[in-house]
Amino acid sequence: MRSIITSLFIILLTLGRAAAQSDTLSITLENVPYPYAVIHLPLTIEGQDVRMAYMDVKPATPNGRTVMLFHGKNFGGYYWGDVIRPLVAKGYRVIVPDQIGFGRSSKPFIHYSLHKMAAMNKHLLDTLGISRALVLGHSMGGMLATRFALMYPQSVEKLLLEDPIGLEDYRTFVPYRSAEQDYPTELKTSFESVKKYYQSSYFTKWEPRYDQLVKIGAGVAQSADFPRYAKVAALTFEMIYEQPVCYEFGLLKVPTVLFIGKEDKTIVGKALLTDEQKAQHGQYKVLGPQTAKKIPQCRLIEFEGCGHIPHIEIPDVFMKALLANL
Repeated sequence: MRSIITSLFIILLTLGRAAAQSDTLSITLENVPYPYAVIHLPLTIEGQDVRMAYMDVKPATPNGRTVMLFHGKNFGGYYWGDVIRPLVAKGYRVIVPDQIGFGRSSKPFIHYSLHKMAAMNKHLLDTLGISRALVLGHSMGGMLATRFALMYPQSVEKLLLEDPIGLEDYRTFVPYRSAEQDYPTELKTSFESVKKYYQSSYFTKWEPRYDQLVKIGAGVAQSADFPRYAKVAALTFEMIYEQPVCYEFGLLKVPTVLFIGKEDKTIVGKALLTDEQKAQHGQYKVLGPQTAKKIPQCRLIEFEGCGHIPHIEIPDVFMKALLANL
C-alpha cells in the first residue's frame, strides 16, 4: 500500500512539475504554436552561423502577387495568423520572417541594424525567387519596412505601415540608455511587467484573449537562456533608439498606406519619461496625419477606438481596409 501511495505521489509531483514548466518558453519559441509551418534560412552574420525562421504560405489559386509581413519588436510571426489566412484566400503568397534576434530565429550577439535586417530580408526574397512584394510592417516592423523600401524600392510594390514606431525621433526626448544600461531592466521581465506595458500602450480595453500575447512575451523569462534573450532585447532597443527613419519619409519612392489606431500611445523608452512627457509624445492621432504629409503618394487610414495593434484589436475592420488597399 505504501509503495502505491509513493508511486502516486511521484506521478502527481511529476505532473505538477510538467504543468509548471509548460509556462516556460524556449527563447526561440519552439513551444509556441505558429499558424503555418516554419522554415529556416541559414545565414552567416559577423562570423556566426545563424538561422532565420520564416513562413512561406502559398495559395491554392495564386494571383501572382506576394505580401511580406514584418513583425513588431515584442512579437514574432505567430501573431500574424488572422492576417495570413484572408490574404491567402485572396490568392496572395505570404512570406512571414522572424527577424534575426526575434521569434524562432537565432539570437546572436551582433550589431543590430535596420539596414542589416533589410538586407537579410532582401536575401530571403531573392532565395525564394520573388522580385517584388507588398510589404506590411507593424510597429518596429514598420521602421524596418520603411528602411527596406528606401534601400530596395524596386522590390516594393507598395509599402503598408501599421502603427509603425519611429514616427518621431526618440533621441530628442527620451534619455539615452545604452544596451548595457538597459540589460538589467530587460532581466526583470515578468508577466506583470509585460501585461502592464501592453495595457498602457497597446490596447484601448483589455480582453482575456490578449493574455496569450503576454504569456509569450513573459514566458521566456523562465528559460535558462533568458539572459541571452534579454541581452538581444537590449541591443534591439538601442537599434531603434539610434536609427530613426522619420527624417527620410520624404525620400520614399513607392506608394504607401499608413494605418493608424488613433488611441495608440506607444513610445519606445516610455518608462523613462515623466507623465507630462508621455502626454506630449506617442500621440498617434497627431503623428499619423503629420507623417502622412511627409510621405509622397501616401494614403492615411485611421481607426477610431483602436490602439497599437489593429490587426488583433479590430481584425475584421483592419483586414477589410488592408484588402481594399492592396
